[in-house]
Amino acid sequence: MNVTPAAASPSATGVPATNAGYALFILTLINLVNYLDRYIVAAALPDIQKEFGINDTQSGLLGTVFIVVFMLASPLGGFLGDRMPRKLLVAGGVLLWSLATGASGLAASFLALLVARAVIGIGEAGYGAVAPSIISDLYPRTLRTRVLAFFYIAIPVGSALGYVLGDWIKPWNNAFFAGAVPGLILGTMAFFMPEPQRGAMDGPDATVKLPFLVGLKGLGRNAAFWATTAGYTLMTFSIGGLGFWMPTYLVRERQLWLESPGKVGFVFGAITATAGLVGTLAGGWLGDKLDRKREGGGLWMSGVGLLLAAPCMYLAVNLKSAEATFAAIAVAQFLIFLNSGPINAAIVNCVPTAFRAFAMGLNVLFIHMLGDAISPTLIGTIADAASLHTAIQLNAIPVLLGGLALLVGAKQFREATPRAR
Repeated sequence: MNVTPAAASPSATGVPATNAGYALFILTLINLVNYLDRYIVAAALPDIQKEFGINDTQSGLLGTVFIVVFMLASPLGGFLGDRMPRKLLVAGGVLLWSLATGASGLAASFLALLVARAVIGIGEAGYGAVAPSIISDLYPRTLRTRVLAFFYIAIPVGSALGYVLGDWIKPWNNAFFAGAVPGLILGTMAFFMPEPQRGAMDGPDATVKLPFLVGLKGLGRNAAFWATTAGYTLMTFSIGGLGFWMPTYLVRERQLWLESPGKVGFVFGAITATAGLVGTLAGGWLGDKLDRKREGGGLWMSGVGLLLAAPCMYLAVNLKSAEATFAAIAVAQFLIFLNSGPINAAIVNCVPTAFRAFAMGLNVLFIHMLGDAISPTLIGTIADAASLHTAIQLNAIPVLLGGLALLVGAKQFREATPRAR
């Protein structure tokens, strides 16, 4: 059985489900807390290094151990998400990772902190693969890119809040306690979220049940899925490592505002939130518009965005003035965050309804296994051997290659999808 992008059925409903807004609101807030909890550790890293006396390679492990556990657990979360009530996975996952975030603040040793970060990865895996599947069953295909873009607004905003909390709240332990509270509240609210019917927005011909091995075989032949995943992986490798190390780089090697190092985290967080918010919204709107003109149009835009982002990332660490550096960072982040909606919409649109959660989980596995699971530690290792400047500068290359891969994915998506609409 070939798993190819399915054209929207004329019989599919053209309006969102009546309860779609509430579910989208809860899922988006959860996603915001998701990224907030991830990036508190990046902003608090200088204090954590002093507390436990760890070097850059060991510090990178705090990012890597979370991602490794998260990526390995995600396919299992996706498998379960195609077979059981998804809101239970969401609620349970949020409560688990929030408790682990609080436990991070109680860590009395580096090993204890590593274990807490690993448990956060387990909790987030129960949510990350399932949420886009729920949204795709609440909104028609014609609105999915912009709706998923709204959902992924949480990435820049949550990441920025994580940077700010990690810098602002002292000592560093208290930042983790503050990050845990909203997750516990939202995890409880998720139990009361609606559970949409699978394939409700894909018409009567949607495949709502599919034997696992049949779906896996079809996914293996799905060129659009794999090309998109390759581009997403290369992008994730680069931005994952940069997001973890950039605040430390700006203080240590650029020596910005040494008299007030917390200002670096605040400015970097503000830029991430603003550029990410505007870029994500623009990408959702443009992605839907381009998809209506031709299949894969939003994915093509994502590829072009990464090609333009690569030189901006290189300039960001080679420009002399602080103002020019932050301007280049802002432009690069805008171009990268254009992709949040189109890439994830392409993934859910190019696989059968009954296999979406697993496909998202498998995508999560690859983008992290070959992406940001290794980049924080690799950047730390290169920094120990050469300099943090050299390590960060090299990360423009994966972004450039990721843009090329997404252009290939757009071509495969277009060729595999009949122009029924």
